Amino acid sequence: MQSKPVKSRGEAMKLVSLTKFEWNKYMVYIVFLIVFLIFSVTLGENGFLTNNNLLNILRQTSMISIMAVAGTFVLASGQIDLTVGSVAAMTAMIVALILQHTNSIWLAIIGGLAFGALTGSVNGLLVTRLKLPAFLATLGMMQVIRGAAMWITNTAAVPITNNTFNTIFGIGDLGGVSVLILWTILFYLAGIFVFNKLPFGRHVLATGGNEQSAKYSGINTDWIKMKVFILSGMFAAFAGILYAGRMQSGRFSFGEGDELSVIAAVVLGGAAMKGGSGSVLRTLIGSILMGVITNALILAGLRTAQQVIIQGLILVLAVALSNLAQKNKN
Repeated sequence: MQSKPVKSRGEAMKLVSLTKFEWNKYMVYIVFLIVFLIFSVTLGENGFLTNNNLLNILRQTSMISIMAVAGTFVLASGQIDLTVGSVAAMTAMIVALILQHTNSIWLAIIGGLAFGALTGSVNGLLVTRLKLPAFLATLGMMQVIRGAAMWITNTAAVPITNNTFNTIFGIGDLGGVSVLILWTILFYLAGIFVFNKLPFGRHVLATGGNEQSAKYSGINTDWIKMKVFILSGMFAAFAGILYAGRMQSGRFSFGEGDELSVIAAVVLGGAAMKGGSGSVLRTLIGSILMGVITNALILAGLRTAQQVIIQGLILVLAVALSNLAQKNKN
């Protein structure tokens, strides 16, 4: 019995578009599987597949993963935030200094998150009110914040001796699972719900997809941009809290280069640099993929300079694949 033929050219085009869309949707999973299998075979004897190493990958990528949740909202709205790494570093310094002088965990958390919200608000105002390109606005703010983090303690580290704080936000575990992994799961559950189920997620995609049309639909696109920058600042601040807890100190160098890793994770997850698309769940896979590659490079004995080169190539590849997927989708 012959299969039913396609009735029209329009139906054929729909089938082709569907196929291309599915490739774009599942690309990160396919790449992750291929990369994981390659490293499993080539580095299996080096301990790549041990439980300790796999859990270590998840722990090491926790801060990037959490920042990448908000990064999905930022890129989906057609913006970019280069301040996340410096915000994480400055927050770690603020938290360490507050704990050093007051030993109040709550005050330290509130102070750190407030700084993240303030930075996000400034970024949002620069973009929405002064109409600065997000790349330039956040690049300048990144330098200001990183310099301030170096200046307030003259580049010296600030130790954290509060064991309760360090346990809850860094070195502790629950049922054998690191608190860093548990915090990551919590943030992703919240991010997936907001992005997929609440109107805010749809408004973010509409703003990034076609801002003019979004305005005609009654969406306050400037307010959406403000929100995503504030969200990005607060998530970066929480990542800084985790850095402080894990390293039991505040240091200006924390989060250095994290902004590029966040962008790579989000783009590998299928988000377009121009906005209008993204997936929080696929961003998580992109972030873990970055962690797997970094971990494998260390196990393979590559030097730091070589690791940086390869990470840069991954970022270029991620953007190229994103652009290619968008062209095929269109």
